[in-house]
Order: sequence, then C-alpha cells, then structure tokens
Amino acid sequence: MKEKTAPSSRKVALNLLLVVILCFVLYQIFAISFPSSGTTAAVRGVETAAPVLSRNIVQVDVLNGCGASGIGQKMTSLLRASGYDVVEMGNYKTFDVKQTLVIDRSGNIDVARKLASDLGIDPKNVVQEISPEYFVTASVILGKDFKALRGWK
Repeated sequence: MKEKTAPSSRKVALNLLLVVILCFVLYQIFAISFPSSGTTAAVRGVETAAPVLSRNIVQVDVLNGCGASGIGQKMTSLLRASGYDVVEMGNYKTFDVKQTLVIDRSGNIDVARKLASDLGIDPKNVVQEISPEYFVTASVILGKDFKALRGWK
C-alpha cells in the first residue's frame, strides 16, 4: 500500500491561487450587486443620457465663423472666466460671418439673450435653432466683428 505524503508546494500554491481568484470574483459580484452610494452610474457600467447639471450652469460651444486664427480659444477663455461652461470649440461651417451671433439651442431664449448681453452682442443677433443634435444651451458664432465684443482686447 502506498503511504500518503505531504502535498507538494506546487499544489499548495495552485490551491492558494484558486482561493484568491474565487475571493476576487465573489467581491466583484458583491460590488456590482450592492454598489456604495458614492459609486457613479458610469463606474457601475450604466450609461446615462445626459449629466445632471445645476440649473444655473450654461453650457456653450464656441465656433469660429470668420476664420481669424486663435479667436475661438480667446473667446473660450473669456467665457470661462465669466462663469460659462464652454464644452466645445471649433470652426463654423463657413468663415464669412459678418456679425457675431448667439444661437439658442435649448429653447431658453432668455439665457441666450443674457449671454449676448454679457458679450455686448446686439439682441437682434440672437436667434433660436433648437435641435436634438446639440447638447449645449447656446452657441456663439464669432463673426468678423469679434474685436468689438465686450472684454476683447
């Protein structure tokens, strides 16, 4: 008859590794099933349609409509210093915009008018184009008159 010997160190290491992996898997299952209150939906793997924002945050995109180099970045800095949340900056579809425009994208024309007033833009240059493609409150389209805007130096 064969006598039992102590398990080899390799078997012990494999069993220990198996226990560690099992503990990790159980922890992950528990963490997914019972998330802590500080865990965000994105961390749990659930995508949300839109971020929850304070009512007084105005999200803006800045678009260069005149082609002058660097004005989008300068306007972005100016707006952020004034408390606006500039979420995107880029070029408008054309570079022949004569007067700077503010476009209401959210259906709240009063916010767009306030933005225009803060920049010294004529109220007649505030227009409303609501579209589900835009996730901003308003767009600022910089025209060839950008040097006349309030705060521009």
